[in-house]
Amino acid sequence: MNILDRYTTKEFLRFFTLILLSFVSLYLIIDFFEKIRMFISNKATLYQVLSFFLFSIPMTINQMLPVGMLLAALTSFRALIKRGEIVAMKACGISIYRMAKPIILVAVLVCCLGFVVSEFVTPYTNQRANYIKLVEIQKQEMGTFKRNQIWYRGKEGIYNFMVFDPRTNSLQGITIYYVDSKMHLLKRVDAEKGEWRGGRWIFYNMITTTFEPGAFPKLQTAPFQTVVLTETPENFQTAQRDAENMGYVELRRYIADLKAEGYDATSYITDLHAKVAFPLVNIIMVIIGLAATLRGEGRGKAQGLAAGIAMGFSYWLVFAFSVSLGRAGVLSPLLAAWSANLLFGLAACFLFLRIRT
Repeated sequence: MNILDRYTTKEFLRFFTLILLSFVSLYLIIDFFEKIRMFISNKATLYQVLSFFLFSIPMTINQMLPVGMLLAALTSFRALIKRGEIVAMKACGISIYRMAKPIILVAVLVCCLGFVVSEFVTPYTNQRANYIKLVEIQKQEMGTFKRNQIWYRGKEGIYNFMVFDPRTNSLQGITIYYVDSKMHLLKRVDAEKGEWRGGRWIFYNMITTTFEPGAFPKLQTAPFQTVVLTETPENFQTAQRDAENMGYVELRRYIADLKAEGYDATSYITDLHAKVAFPLVNIIMVIIGLAATLRGEGRGKAQGLAAGIAMGFSYWLVFAFSVSLGRAGVLSPLLAAWSANLLFGLAACFLFLRIRT
């Protein structure tokens, strides 16, 4: 790395660090004031509050990386233009593409770092943050999660689910064991799936087995039926680990187990592809930022910056929308996770290649 590369990289990293710290701090402050009523009503200790936000930081940083990359590219090269350093570099025969090379390499490193963090760090920290919030602060019952099963001890019995989707508040592969105080089995309920609608649970393809002393079990079937349970979807969140709480390898194994059992894993497959697609947006954001700043250079600077910010933040809208369609089964999981990257990646490359060197 020559002197020029070190200089431009240092300028970029200086802005990137400042912007990232500012956004993470702002996010945590807003999140604190959103949850302050919950902390006070549950009499959370200072240690619990600080621990919750400490374990929330890795996920917050991972989410803010693309924003930091975009704004750092915009502001750092904008500063070089204002000081006339871009003109000086071009006068020495250095092309715009050569100036951007070290910044794009930094973006590639950040992309790899983001994936590593999401694979090895955020699953643990997210799980700890959820545990502190739901169990230690809100005093909810703690269930047990296995890779293909969820066990939860409720007020009326023991619940066993194959899948709980917190986005749709739905269950799959339901078995409920109703027991008395001496753990004698009174009734068993099996259902293919369940949905939370209007403040109540509706089970589908349901079989109820009643056990009476000295008699054969009685079976009763129903295509759908309202089931009265004291537990709500919030209670089951303590046991369920969603895609954000699993790394790529663990999530892939979980999907394989669900498919082997015959359950719908479309939502998780979409999240699996998104775990690879999302870190790559760091590279796209840098290219968009560089293209918006360097195009025209001396003309329309404000318009270029505004266009770069608008284009960058539009990515999140398209990405979130397409992923939601993939989770709902409207789009294929692969297309849903990668459509935003393909669309904005092509646009970024087109703008970057049209920079006047």
